[in-house]
Amino acid sequence: MKTKGALLWEPGTNSGWSVEDIEIDPPKRREVMVKLAASGVCHSDQHLDDGVIPLDWAPVLGGHEGAGVVTEVGDEVRDIRPGDHVVLSFLPSCGKCRMCVAGQPNMCELGAGTLAGTAPDNTQRVRARGRGVGCMSYLGTFAPYVCAPVDSVVKIDEDVPLDKAALIGCGVPTGWGSAVYAADMRLGDVVVIVGAGGVGINAVQGARHKGAKAIIAIDPVPFKQQQALTFGATHATGHFEEAAQIVEHLTNGQGADRAIITVGVAYGNLINPAQEMTRRGGVIVLTSAAPVTQREVDLDLFTFAMSGKRLQGSLYGTTSARNDIPLLASLYQRGELKLDELITRTYRLEDINEAFADMRDGKNLRGVIVYD
Repeated sequence: MKTKGALLWEPGTNSGWSVEDIEIDPPKRREVMVKLAASGVCHSDQHLDDGVIPLDWAPVLGGHEGAGVVTEVGDEVRDIRPGDHVVLSFLPSCGKCRMCVAGQPNMCELGAGTLAGTAPDNTQRVRARGRGVGCMSYLGTFAPYVCAPVDSVVKIDEDVPLDKAALIGCGVPTGWGSAVYAADMRLGDVVVIVGAGGVGINAVQGARHKGAKAIIAIDPVPFKQQQALTFGATHATGHFEEAAQIVEHLTNGQGADRAIITVGVAYGNLINPAQEMTRRGGVIVLTSAAPVTQREVDLDLFTFAMSGKRLQGSLYGTTSARNDIPLLASLYQRGELKLDELITRTYRLEDINEAFADMRDGKNLRGVIVYD
């Protein structure tokens, strides 16, 4: 199939995306072809361009948030059929490996290869300029069609608008699950959320769903502070110092029960301010991607150890895609999850570099590329 796609030819150089002709092979064993309705514009793809997530191969077809309709299935695909409405999960879950069987499908062994530049069988499905192209997260949703592993495909109800459903393949469950699962929240908790972008704003929604008494959002962008309040935060500020004063007042000096870090890029100087606002026995969740060379972390180790706090890393919000994507879609249908409001602006594929510029400038909660 010949179509258009947005490619990075020089990852790590901030060279931007090139929209050009690509060719996609039909699905092979345990693969499906999906005609996409929309693709989210996520910070993780920006990290391929700026080098926070380094790649030693090129070119790459970007995009890992998408939803659409199945048009074709390969051999040994039994639960997905042409015509099914699906969300593409940015991490696959095979259901058979040790991590999946142990109840941690977000850590599925297949996920280790999502940045390898090939499909799970170590071959490529996409070509451009006569060369093989690697796909972000086995997917490559910056094209109107995707040949995806069936382990990355989750069926949803046909009544869910696909342009909204695209967001529940990555950003929504990552933020929501960081509060609901990774933070181990309890009813009545006081929660601090550091970063109120496309992931953090959904951590706000997750904290609200879990019955937080107070949700304090920290973000330097006034637009995102205002949006955090709209999505359920009780307080919003641009500074750690002000947030610490709010927490002290709300908890009589005891500290927040949970702190969740969901900034665009995590650096070591973020951990201790979050720890200082967290009570004894509390939990600090780190969801953000960090530069692979980041090794130094500012942390008061004595206080951390003696106060019994926990620093918890979280991939994909510690969610289970096959369970939580349909759950989130259902919450949206019942009016309990905001998806429409997450989409600040839509774009054509040809305008993808503008979409990323708006993301970097803090203009969007989520930009979405819409296909015909």
